[in-house]
Amino acid sequence: MDTVGDALEEVLSKARSQRTITVGVYEAAKLLNVDPDNVVLCLLAADEDDDRDVALQIHFTLIRAFCCENDINILRVSNPGRLAELLLLENDAGPAESGGAAQTPDLHCVLVTRTHIHHHNGRILP
Repeated sequence: MDTVGDALEEVLSKARSQRTITVGVYEAAKLLNVDPDNVVLCLLAADEDDDRDVALQIHFTLIRAFCCENDINILRVSNPGRLAELLLLENDAGPAESGGAAQTPDLHCVLVTRTHIHHHNGRILP
């Protein structure tokens, strides 16, 4: 791998296939509140316009503080458009309805969680 971006693409690709991604500031906050131990990575995505959004920056500050308190890795993404390309593939969106605007999910905060752990006879199996 050449860059951190390449590594992040691979992580997101694997997390998508394993369905271990949570998107949205509100959804991320709920998951962090209920199950922070299974969150391994938090992505905060904002462009220049988002940097001027005071409410979003307050959310980011709170999420960063919570992640630091729970030893969750945080990455700041400065290209939300590229992140959207990686996460919003056609098979997730379904067929587009003609005449209606599809609602884009909030990708300002993305969490990657651990894969599901299976228990067998008291042992934890990957």
